Amino acid sequence: MTDLIWTLVFAQVAMGGFDTLYHHELTERLAWRPSQAGELRLHGVRNLSYAVMLLGLGWTQPQGALALALIALMLGELVVTLWDFVEEDRTRKLPASERITHTLLTLNYGVVLALVIPLLAGWATNPTALVPTFYDVWSLLCSLAAVGVVVFGLRDLAAARRTARIVAADPVPLVQALAPRQAVLVTGATGLIGRRLVAALVGAGHEVIALTRDRRAAADLPAPIRIVTSLDQIADDARVDAIVNLAGEPISDGLWTPAKRRRIVGSRLAVTRAVVALIARLDRRPEVLVSGSAIGWYGLRGDETLDETADGADCFSRTVCRRWERAAMAAQDLGVRVVRLRIGIVLAVDGGALSRMLTPFEFGLGGPFGAGRHWMSWIHLDDLVRLIAHAVATPGLNGPVNGTAPEPVRNAAFAQALGRALHRPAVLPAPAAPLRLALGAFADELLLKGQRVIPAAALASGFTFTYPTLDEALGDIVGASKPGRPRTDASQSRALAPA
Repeated sequence: MTDLIWTLVFAQVAMGGFDTLYHHELTERLAWRPSQAGELRLHGVRNLSYAVMLLGLGWTQPQGALALALIALMLGELVVTLWDFVEEDRTRKLPASERITHTLLTLNYGVVLALVIPLLAGWATNPTALVPTFYDVWSLLCSLAAVGVVVFGLRDLAAARRTARIVAADPVPLVQALAPRQAVLVTGATGLIGRRLVAALVGAGHEVIALTRDRRAAADLPAPIRIVTSLDQIADDARVDAIVNLAGEPISDGLWTPAKRRRIVGSRLAVTRAVVALIARLDRRPEVLVSGSAIGWYGLRGDETLDETADGADCFSRTVCRRWERAAMAAQDLGVRVVRLRIGIVLAVDGGALSRMLTPFEFGLGGPFGAGRHWMSWIHLDDLVRLIAHAVATPGLNGPVNGTAPEPVRNAAFAQALGRALHRPAVLPAPAAPLRLALGAFADELLLKGQRVIPAAALASGFTFTYPTLDEALGDIVGASKPGRPRTDASQSRALAPA
């Protein structure tokens, strides 16, 4: 084995590691997508094959039949890779960077085969034996790489088995509160909440108009649906019974630079003002506007228990929410009931804060942020969709409504609950100082401080939560337990008692 061969082998390892960590884990989160069970199995088999190849080449010179077996394994890995390419194209849309990485991996592996197989073929002419050898640092690197691919290979095989337990429930019952055949306009239809809401509405037979900036992003929304890229495309005589306004620049996908802050505020104001302008010109105005906001409206309030009557403390999040809500309230002057939905941390497997926490927690690297004493006010995605439908269907519900479960928890308790759901320890904290240094205001407002919010208005209006406790919600999301059931009003009222 020459230095050239080893260089190419570890170029393959490096590119494969990048593909796994960046694409499979961080970007696509394949381990938590039920549709990718087949791909996960192929990844698991391929990774375990790589481990055998790395250890076989790094520490031995296989002779005779063992050399032929290693040749067969290397060629078999090529077949698995080609099969994986077909499976990926069949089940998901690959980003351009992943396609480029796969092309480079295939070309590099072809060169490795061209160099290694003649060497193994020569060894195959000898009597069968396993001759120990040592290639200095290359052998040590082989061991290290083999450990990594074994860990990810076993994890992918386990994740493939888990996918059967995390298939999303039928969305149709989530909107059963609505009257039949409603015409609903949804902005932000391709976001985490919007997709689930649209799936529920379409499945239940409602007429849906979805506003999106990019038709390609809406290509996989369920049919039948009308997609518009501008509210100007909706005619004055169009029927719109309700509007759910969820559109806005994501707040947690990058640093809060001045430009990012302008986009966060400007995107919400622009869409909400356009919604109000649409309402003003419709021949028959909708009954209700459910307009998104966030519990950031309350600012950073420490241990105070906050319901919809509480005031706020100034910070960037509050500024965003205050201006967003004020823009939505203009619809009241047009005779439309306005519900300002102050949404907490939305828990789901396919997006939001939780989805970014799953990988480190699954590998035992999770824990609280900072001291872990700040409050997290959360809600299961399906409960949030149900609450939106409840807000549309309940004439007496207006003004601010907290979209949070009745039992907020401290961050340390959240980490422990997620660890329990995944059967992993959750003891490695993310220190506050580096987070503040790296993220600035973002760290305090979204990671290190929070709000203790209760959904007083929702409960008073008769809404019941399917997932009122964190253990129930996380158990359902990660496939650790069966879905919960709605609690009685009395049991939820007890949840409002201060801790």
